[in-house]
Amino acid sequence: MCGRFAVSAGPRDVAEVFNLADIEDFPARYNIAPTQPILVVVASDRHEPGSNLPERRALLVRWGLIPGWVKDVKAFPLLINARAETAIGKASFRAAMRHRRILVPASGFYEWHRPPKESGEPSQAYWIRPKKGGVIAFAGLMETYASADGSEIDTGCILTVGANAAIGRIHDRMPVVIHQDDFTRWLDCTTQEPRQVADLMVPASEDFFEAIPVSDRVNKVANTGPDLQNPVAAALAAVAPRKDAPDSSQLSLF
Repeated sequence: MCGRFAVSAGPRDVAEVFNLADIEDFPARYNIAPTQPILVVVASDRHEPGSNLPERRALLVRWGLIPGWVKDVKAFPLLINARAETAIGKASFRAAMRHRRILVPASGFYEWHRPPKESGEPSQAYWIRPKKGGVIAFAGLMETYASADGSEIDTGCILTVGANAAIGRIHDRMPVVIHQDDFTRWLDCTTQEPRQVADLMVPASEDFFEAIPVSDRVNKVANTGPDLQNPVAAALAAVAPRKDAPDSSQLSLF
C-alpha cells in the first residue's frame, strides 16, 4: 500500500525529469495524504510526432480514484491504490488502465511496519526514498468523474505491487516505479495496450530504495514540515518479510 508520499523537489526539477515545457510553481510537500490534490503527468492530447508541441503535461487530480460508473460517491470506497496484478481486469480500474495511465512525481513514500499485537513489537514509520535521491515516478491511473449536477473532478490512484525483499521487511506492498526510459511507453495509451506494459509493473530492484525510520508524527495530516523525514532510532532492528494478508488498499471516503 502507498498511503502517504512526498514531493520535495521543485518545479524546475520535476519539469526536467518529465520533460515538461510548462509547469506552474508549487511548494514542497512532505506529507501528501488521500483526498488531497496530487501532481500527475499525462500524455499531451495535442502532441504529434515531429511537432514542437509538448509531449507531456502536468495537472492536479484528487488522490482517490472514482470510476465513471459510480452512482453514489458516499457509498463508494476511496481507491488510493490499485493492485497491479489485478488492475487490468478489475471493473474499477479496467478503463483507466486502457485509456488513462499517468505518472505521479514523488521524492519517496512513507510506510508503516505494524507487527501483530501479540508480538510485543512497536509500530514504526519509515521514510522510503531512492538511494540516489532525485525525483521518481509512480505508475498511476486517472478518471474524470462527472457528478449528477454536471460538475467534474479529476481523480487518480497509485499502482502497487508485491514488495521486494528489502521493503517486504516493512510492508508487503510497494508503489510501482516507472523508470525514465519507460515514461513514453507507459503513457502511450494509443498504441500500448495494458498487456503490453505489464512488464513495467514490477517491484523496484532491491537496492533502489533506502528505508529511514522516522517519528509517528507523519500519522497526522496536519504535520507537514520537512522534519517528518528526520531519522529516529529504529524500533525495527530486523524482521522477516510480512506473511499476513494483503492490504485492501481502500479507505472510507467520508
